[in-house]
Amino acid sequence: MNGATALINTLADCGVEFCIANPGTSEMHLVQALDAVPRMKSVLALFEGVCTGAADGVGRMTGKPAATLLHLGPGMANGIANLHNARRGNAPMINIIGNHPNYHVGFDAPLTSDIDTLARNFSCWIKSCSTPKTLAQDGADAYTASLRQSAGTTGQIATLIMGADAAWGDSLGPVSPNPEPVRATVNESAVIEAANILSKGGKTALLLENQGAEQAAMEVASRIASKTGCRLLNGTFPARVDGGPGRISVERLPYFPEQILAALKGTEHLILVGGEIPASFFAYRGIPGQMVPEGCKVSRLSFIEEDSFEALQRVAERLGAMQSEVTRFQKADIGKPTGELNNKSAVQAIAATMPEDVIVCTDSGGGNAAYPFCQNTAPNSWLSLMGGAIGQGGPCATGAALACPDRPVLALLGDGGAAYT
Repeated sequence: MNGATALINTLADCGVEFCIANPGTSEMHLVQALDAVPRMKSVLALFEGVCTGAADGVGRMTGKPAATLLHLGPGMANGIANLHNARRGNAPMINIIGNHPNYHVGFDAPLTSDIDTLARNFSCWIKSCSTPKTLAQDGADAYTASLRQSAGTTGQIATLIMGADAAWGDSLGPVSPNPEPVRATVNESAVIEAANILSKGGKTALLLENQGAEQAAMEVASRIASKTGCRLLNGTFPARVDGGPGRISVERLPYFPEQILAALKGTEHLILVGGEIPASFFAYRGIPGQMVPEGCKVSRLSFIEEDSFEALQRVAERLGAMQSEVTRFQKADIGKPTGELNNKSAVQAIAATMPEDVIVCTDSGGGNAAYPFCQNTAPNSWLSLMGGAIGQGGPCATGAALACPDRPVLALLGDGGAAYT
């Protein structure tokens, strides 16, 4: 068995179901391996930004990585915009980048480039020295790295830069998956501080992001809100949030800085759960970059890499809120629009005709603005453009459709997003 076949078997054993590929000559042994291992579905994309954006969609909808297969440094470079979006969205992904064998790199062939330097911009883990005998273990390590929660905006993209000789050489065969990583536990002092702030009442808000924006965590947060009167907020562009009738009712911060400051006006205490202080998308003259209203104190319950769900449970237990009421979005009838087509009528039409359990993928433009108007119509999963690089919506929707073939998918694209990818 060669290194390529050992790698693909190992990734399939770990649980990788998709390889979204735009391969070339250097990756032909991987293509042959994909044909030989039907447990992993190979999907050909004609542009690398579609590969990376679709892998992002798979990761957001399943919580586990898809693989990409890209052709040397220039091929990877074509996919970097959506790799940036996936990094900011904390989507797990394994990037397999073909490369020349080390002995060929020194000849400076036309496609030779410094792949490692490019990959550092979006990768939480990089390996570029695999041999036929280590390639399978490197794949298992890449899978583990893609599931490990990293600090800040490091993301969960593991990049395996694979020389062609590692793929075609004789291997030792597949390896067993590593144990899956677990999140760090929040320090007890942070739990006590948050519970004390909430117990005093006042105008307090919980900003729920990343794991804190998952339904299980928000259900606990809703019980806390019922007990203490605090507000529940999501950030402007959650990587994924499940909404619609029956799901947890939560406000979403708007886009423009003036709107965010207005929405937070009067807030005395903002508690961060799994995220950071809201920042203005761009710098504007005379407007602060961090969106914290005057007089508001900021505290933190959990960092992105920590277990926000378990921390919220501990806060709720301290407050005696575990049996408190949960507030959910309610079903409401929305009529179809009449008259001329404009932004308002387009949003109304989408809200009025949303199918059950739809996955909505947005790009730049007005798609994200439709979110609040669609939460009383049908259950949905909403995937936002978290990294701001236009061209995510269509590829991410493709990945979501691959991951969830039984669910309808809607791509809401604006700012010319469909032309990018």
